[in-house]
Amino acid sequence: MRHHEARAILHIDMDAFYASVEERDEPALKGKPLIVGGTGGRSVVAAASYAVRRYGVRSAMPMASALRLCPDAIVIRPRMGRYQEVSRQVFAIFREFTPLVEGLSLDEAFLDVTASRRLLGGPVEIGAEIRRRILEETGLTASVGIAPNKLLAKIASDLNKPDGMCRIDAGNMREILDPLPIHKLFGVGRMTLPAVLAAGIHTFGDARTASDEVLWRAFGKHGSAMRDRASGLDDRPVEPDREEKSISAEETFDTDIRAAAELETQLVHLADRTASRLRAQKLLAGRVNVKIRRGDFTTFTRQCVLRPPTQDTAVVSAAAATLLRAWLASQPRAAVRLLGVGVSDLQASSQTDLFSEPLKDPGSRLDSAVDGIRDRFGNGSLTRASLLPKG
Repeated sequence: MRHHEARAILHIDMDAFYASVEERDEPALKGKPLIVGGTGGRSVVAAASYAVRRYGVRSAMPMASALRLCPDAIVIRPRMGRYQEVSRQVFAIFREFTPLVEGLSLDEAFLDVTASRRLLGGPVEIGAEIRRRILEETGLTASVGIAPNKLLAKIASDLNKPDGMCRIDAGNMREILDPLPIHKLFGVGRMTLPAVLAAGIHTFGDARTASDEVLWRAFGKHGSAMRDRASGLDDRPVEPDREEKSISAEETFDTDIRAAAELETQLVHLADRTASRLRAQKLLAGRVNVKIRRGDFTTFTRQCVLRPPTQDTAVVSAAAATLLRAWLASQPRAAVRLLGVGVSDLQASSQTDLFSEPLKDPGSRLDSAVDGIRDRFGNGSLTRASLLPKG
């Protein structure tokens, strides 16, 4: 199919994004072993600077393990508001080059620049110019992968990190892909890796040339799809501005919580975070769900419909509390390790929804006031009375 060969896809990945933002905002941290993450006993590493990666520290690693590897690391709590602000600057640069921007997280995106080439030069020129603009406007570096499809572009961006650019095309695809370790292939996770290695597949090349029987042993019914991936085939389009399907906030506690009153306080706090994100994105939610993980790691979810759809903290909070109480009734004094509140069935809130009955609901006026103060002074500036410890 000719049109796939002609595509020009970039995968742009900011280098050690959260840690790099912290280094830029506080130059004394530059070059130091820096970890962004919580400090509680069950916290995980959200980001690791390149200086600390030399000790084997990686993002998503338990904080306790990271500090064993590098006891001198500097640990900074994440400032999500700040990272979102810088992310918006970076994505605004992407959209100057193409409307086809698919964000994967705050710090990485796919760009389809196929149609931009006539105006802006080839994909290498576009990639170089985007990197230059990011550095100039944010002081941060990004790595760029260039390829005819998303799979190869994502692999390419990882090959010359940090602050690098790599292009994979028909001419060099085999020599780059074939030697790559199989765990780098999308779809091979920690759970499936042992079976894949046991079947004798260690590299992309092994998967590309394996017999159907070996592929079945390694991947089961996904064998031929994995062979296609290892061969660099991928026809997924870049999907711009994928709407969020759900919004949630969750908390893992340093020690398991058994007291119902304390769980409810935590739940209100999470509902507040979730509802304030709904309002920030001008959305209403038609469903709320509560996620509960016990100390033994068994996870439960409970959900209910919200009628009419809402973005009010009080409504989301009350619905979530009802779900939690029903669960607690079935197992009182259960030790709870993690709690989460999420909303889904999202729809845009029109102006009429917001202003049709301005005097009826003091809750939404309170929410607006709270959001306004937090926008100006930061998330920690205001706490609802319902979130304060009792007594």
